[in-house]
Amino acid sequence: MAKKKNTKAGVSRSGSTVSSSLRRKHRTAFLLNEKEKEAIESYCKKNKIRNKSKFMRETLMRTVMDHFLEDYPTLFDKKDMDKIKI
Repeated sequence: MAKKKNTKAGVSRSGSTVSSSLRRKHRTAFLLNEKEKEAIESYCKKNKIRNKSKFMRETLMRTVMDHFLEDYPTLFDKKDMDKIKI
């Protein structure tokens, strides 16, 4: 019987500790059409991306965080902020 790597709560496979709040517990799935799938396959092959799940998660979260930063509530309206020169 093969030995399992240490995957106890709080310890990752690499041996580093992982906060329980950062542990991924929620699965999200989405569907792609043939052209979208081919585009991702081609991109991953060209850029030597082996872990597509990590790539898609990081890409999605980067986009979400960019939008959060752009839409961050400010004291002044956007048009007023655009008038201010730095």
